[in-house]
Amino acid sequence: MYGKIYEKANTELIKELGLRYRDYRKRMGMTQKAVAEKSGLSIFTVSSFENGSSTGLSLFSFIRMLRAIDFLEEIEKLLPPLPESPKALFLKQAKKSGGSRPLMI
Repeated sequence: MYGKIYEKANTELIKELGLRYRDYRKRMGMTQKAVAEKSGLSIFTVSSFENGSSTGLSLFSFIRMLRAIDFLEEIEKLLPPLPESPKALFLKQAKKSGGSRPLMI
């Protein structure tokens, strides 16, 4: 799975993301004009992203577009929160038990 995505060029990934965004927008029953109005972006920006001709969309604009179609929570999937590290868990447990055992790093 990961190997194939790493074989793709950045522009190809952006184009696929734009096409996927278009599908989400359509399923929400929204036009490009409605997204532009709700996000404060131009129709040209929305259209260019969806058809893959604009590879320079800022993260700020992308977040505005996600918010416009009520999918902002999906941004969490880009970099989900990491679980607590084993070292941090160990230190927390040692602190709870009042242990002053030497740490082995």
